[in-house]
Amino acid sequence: MRKTYLVSLLVILSAILQAIAQVDVPRQALAITYPQGETVKVLFRGTTRFPRMSGEATIKRTARNTTEIDLSVSKMPRPFELGAGYTTYVLWAISPDGTINNLGEIKRRGTFEFDSKIKVTTPLQTFALIVTAEPHFLVRRPSRAVMLENIAATTRSGKVVQTTQTVNYFGNTSDYFFDARAPEIAESDYAKTPPTILQARQAVVLAKFAGATREAQEELQEAEDLLRKAEDAWRAGRDEGEVEIIARQAIGAAVKAESIALARTEARKIRDEKIRTESEIRQAEEKYAEAQNEIKLLKEELARERKFREFSERDVENLNRQIKILQEENARLRQEISSLRKEVEDAKAKLARVEGEKEALERQREKEQKLARLKESAPSFMQSLKPFGNVRQTERGIVLTLPESYFENIRSTLFTKQAETRLINLATILANNPDYKIVIESHTDSKGVPGELLNLTQARAGLVAQKLAEGGVEAGRIEAKGFGASVPVAPNDTNLNRAKNRRIEIILIPNL
Repeated sequence: MRKTYLVSLLVILSAILQAIAQVDVPRQALAITYPQGETVKVLFRGTTRFPRMSGEATIKRTARNTTEIDLSVSKMPRPFELGAGYTTYVLWAISPDGTINNLGEIKRRGTFEFDSKIKVTTPLQTFALIVTAEPHFLVRRPSRAVMLENIAATTRSGKVVQTTQTVNYFGNTSDYFFDARAPEIAESDYAKTPPTILQARQAVVLAKFAGATREAQEELQEAEDLLRKAEDAWRAGRDEGEVEIIARQAIGAAVKAESIALARTEARKIRDEKIRTESEIRQAEEKYAEAQNEIKLLKEELARERKFREFSERDVENLNRQIKILQEENARLRQEISSLRKEVEDAKAKLARVEGEKEALERQREKEQKLARLKESAPSFMQSLKPFGNVRQTERGIVLTLPESYFENIRSTLFTKQAETRLINLATILANNPDYKIVIESHTDSKGVPGELLNLTQARAGLVAQKLAEGGVEAGRIEAKGFGASVPVAPNDTNLNRAKNRRIEIILIPNL
């Protein structure tokens, strides 16, 4: 009996360690399509960081094309347990097309674990619901500190509720601030300080971090004055509702200062780039003007030389002895004129080369900027492709390998019903990333007639290309190829290796 007890204890400890280890994993939120006029009950679960949390919502799509949400949550930890950057919770609605709605704040109740409620509406009909920890309630995008996510949905009438597994995010990580310079709230006594005061402090610090001290001084001053006013009212023991109103005004002013600072910083960068470009143009124009002035001086000198020659010819009778010298002089002048003309043409050609080099540099810079943007967004782009198959980065580009389960059997050219839905979802992602050329390469194993295997892979590649085009991808971006069994990734000697060779690879190549 004692041995059985020890085994059970080890199993429990192993499960706890596995749960703690699940800290930073890619997740999918369940997007639910709410039917018109139906009341739907939706359950929520806590992520692996706080599995003890739970929630339940009653959701109804009304005739006014709005969706009413009545959510109750329980066992919510205090936000600052996730880190000093977090002060509150926010409920988000996220649609499969990427639309994100901040539905409102889930207010803290009490100083320890608490239960809370929120009742809101959204114009969306198909969306996932998640709850995140945030620095203040007016944030515009969710942090990665995801605490709750919706799971199952049922209607009172028993109808099937349509769902879509297309809302992807990284969960269970309280790393809202990636930059080591990111600020934290200085106040350490979180339990006694009103949550809205903490939010206002964080909003002001974030505005400063965004550059509001330089770019939005008046707006930042207004936010700081309102924060100071809220803190004075709180310390003076004024009404809690009045303190909250002033603190929320401070948050709104700080968010405005942050937005203005970010916009002005970006405008400054654009303006500086324009000034640099204009300076380069002026330098080129000055060089051109110098070349034109030099040509003018040469023409004037040539005119003087011609005039001198005319005077000499008038005096030819008196200067017979100098005729030969003048003739030689005239020949020398003609040679100099020819040389000067050649120099002028060389100057023009050099100026044309400078202009051409400038245009080439501009094109190269645009190409490098585009490549840098694609490289920066590649991790998140690759992350969005993982639900559809194996994703890797190669010298050719990003390679998405679709498993053979997309087709009904190993020699079929018919998609499974689930595969068609997934390909349409994949097409939506690829259509929203137009800077990649799409090359579809289909392969199979060596069992069979080579000609038939080649026709099979060509047909499969064409079907995948057709499905992507139907899902919104521009046909001109797509190239489909079938290779039969000519390009194996493993020897065709076992069932496992032949399964590896039966694949469709979608290569995403930067279109520069």
